[in-house]
Amino acid sequence: MVYSATRNEAIEAGELISRDCLAMIIAASAGIIICLFISFLDYDAVVGLWPLVGGVCLLLLLLLFPFGEGTTDRPDAKCWLPIIETDGFSLDFQPSELAKIGFIVTFTAHLNAVKDNINSIKNILLLALHAFVPIVIIIITDDLGSAMIFALMFVGMMYVAGVKLRYFAIAIGLIIAVAPLLWTKFLASFHKRRILAIYFPSALSEDVYKNIIYQQQRGVNAIGSGMFWGDGLFKGTYTQSAKGVPVNESDMVFTVVGEELGFIGCVALLAVFAFIILKIVSVGKMSRNLTGSLLCFGTAFMIGAQTVINIGMCLMLLPSIGITLPFMSAGGSSNLCVYFSIGLVMSVYRFNCNREPINFRLTNISTPFSET
Repeated sequence: MVYSATRNEAIEAGELISRDCLAMIIAASAGIIICLFISFLDYDAVVGLWPLVGGVCLLLLLLLFPFGEGTTDRPDAKCWLPIIETDGFSLDFQPSELAKIGFIVTFTAHLNAVKDNINSIKNILLLALHAFVPIVIIIITDDLGSAMIFALMFVGMMYVAGVKLRYFAIAIGLIIAVAPLLWTKFLASFHKRRILAIYFPSALSEDVYKNIIYQQQRGVNAIGSGMFWGDGLFKGTYTQSAKGVPVNESDMVFTVVGEELGFIGCVALLAVFAFIILKIVSVGKMSRNLTGSLLCFGTAFMIGAQTVINIGMCLMLLPSIGITLPFMSAGGSSNLCVYFSIGLVMSVYRFNCNREPINFRLTNISTPFSET
């Protein structure tokens, strides 16, 4: 899908494949190799290294303040660390993607450490502080989408660990109470316009609405044009047009699936995501200890939340927020790091799962002993 979305760009540049597609191939290949390596490590040993994991992730996030860079359309969002900068080539890394995996590891260690008294006020506040630190740093760098994923992972892992429902009810009440303050003082004007464009379009002028909703409207048009069977690979009118869906190789890659593979392609892709998530949850349920379960459920919440938000955005059900579709969107950082978490899940399965014994029977065995 990424190759299709960037095919014309590569042809115009006289290249076989685009830079985005090449970066994705390299990142996914490296990610699979690292994933297999991690799967042979005992996940308990990995979680035991939580101070190192957390320290590296926190350092990378803090480096965004002096060295972070934004994209062409969002220069104010300091989400990327430049690794290599030359005249014809640049290599950037998005620390928030690695920090998601780091959060799963460190938060698992924290939850496991306080599991016997997890519902005390002190522990609830400390756990909330644990999540609050990376979320605030990421919000300050203007990556609201990643901050939302962290928040959803935090809530999901707290629930799996056994936090009582009354704390979730209290949190919901507090969010409702401060919602007006968040709207007036916290959200930037373009965030507000994106929300209003989806849920209250009449609150915006016609020109502002058309400008804000342009990307999502083009995406919905592309998906709709594919109808049931799709226009065919490399044949989508919107996908192959220079003025098609903006960022359709990354945040809007689902629109390429919808246009070129049609409704049937979209359903097939959703089925693959459902299978992956349910398999991860299954491994978590089979784990013999809380540590393994939390690693698996944290990964499932991360992949599930990104999938729902990204596809909801492409279908104009949710505001545009800049979330990649796991395994599918162009982007070296997201493709590389998601395989780290899959490696942890595989490690849980390898080292600590209650699996059914394999039944087998030996026949035609000769022995010098006979029954008496």
